[in-house]
Amino acid sequence: MTYAEAIQFLYGLQLFGAHFGLERTCKLAALAGDPQEKLRFIHVAGTNGKGSTCAMLESLYRAAGRRVGLFTSPHLVSFRERMQVNRQLVSEADVTRLVAEIQPLLRQFPAAAHPTMFEVVAVMALKYFAEQKCDLVIWETGLGGRLDATNIVTPLVSVITNIAFDHQQWLGDTLEKIAAEKAGIIKPGVPVVTATDAPEALCVIDKTAREKNAPLTIVTAKQIESRLAGTFAPPMLGEHQKLNATLALATVEVLQKQIPVSAENLRAGLAAVNWPGRLQLVRKPNGQKILLDGAHNVAGAETLRAALGKDFAGIRPVFIFGALADKKWPGICRVLAPLAAKVFTVPVTSERTAKAGELADYICSAIPPAAATACDNLADALIACKDEPFVVITGSLYLVGEALEQLGCSPAGGGERGLNEWVAPQIPR
Repeated sequence: MTYAEAIQFLYGLQLFGAHFGLERTCKLAALAGDPQEKLRFIHVAGTNGKGSTCAMLESLYRAAGRRVGLFTSPHLVSFRERMQVNRQLVSEADVTRLVAEIQPLLRQFPAAAHPTMFEVVAVMALKYFAEQKCDLVIWETGLGGRLDATNIVTPLVSVITNIAFDHQQWLGDTLEKIAAEKAGIIKPGVPVVTATDAPEALCVIDKTAREKNAPLTIVTAKQIESRLAGTFAPPMLGEHQKLNATLALATVEVLQKQIPVSAENLRAGLAAVNWPGRLQLVRKPNGQKILLDGAHNVAGAETLRAALGKDFAGIRPVFIFGALADKKWPGICRVLAPLAAKVFTVPVTSERTAKAGELADYICSAIPPAAATACDNLADALIACKDEPFVVITGSLYLVGEALEQLGCSPAGGGERGLNEWVAPQIPR
């Protein structure tokens, strides 16, 4: 088997869709020897900030000399981003081997109960991290938490970054319902740390933690100054990243007796954090600045707006915007379009893309005096913006990944972004 053939096999698993529940993942993990039993985890859920918080935790523990696995999704360019050890992407050879080794196990499932791609990849990652003898795995949920495939592990600590509206068609149409799904990662007696500030969501998390005797630590924006105290600050744009850093530091503090991290390691770890595609500033040789940010829901758009107001005050950027049709893109447009000198809308490289013309028409009609022009693709939009001093590319992580490739900031992934595609049914209540 070649790497290309392994990727094609994973593409083939998309035929099985996306299903919620832990039975298939548990069975597949058992057939693989239950590799999760050999590992320690920090399990991270939440609406926004999961990836950044995971990157910070990984960097903090790696700075302390630990061998750290990192499991995240979706990937921006290459599938290999999903499994990293000490921030080294899993090799093509290991992906190929892991696929070959898991194929015989999949034959033990009937077609009606075949594991989905995400379930297969989760077990591949567990197997890989166990082989790599990771001291700790930073383990990000895919969608929700309660019935997400990642929830077969019992972590040292559970982290819930925040609760906002996203994926309502699957997680529920109220913050309480969404919080109940995210709080499903809380395990009996296992500490939980959260930066959730929505009262109705926090009430659900607190109730779940009390029912499971899980000690709860709540991180608030008021703690940022005292916890970060000068030298403790991530090299990332946006005030929200300071809150994510505060959450990460609080998590380390909860685990300090089990996995000690010195103050010096904390400073070094935060200073070295790198997480592409989230308020990532690219400077081109001609002096042009391009800001990349995957603001794919209204809360993310509001965070981007706040960052632009603080870090780029007085500048009206040109926006390149593309979104998935199943996202609440009108709300995102209402937040961001008024900030723009003009907007170029583009399709996202996904079957679920919103049409560029539809996006532009909405912006022009619903958000005057904002002006928007539809482009056939990102390349055309970049050409149209080539003389603009400041450009913001946002709306979808798919679009951000494509931009990273076209701007030469990431190696080509051979079209692997398509592996992020999925269709989810209603989560059972």
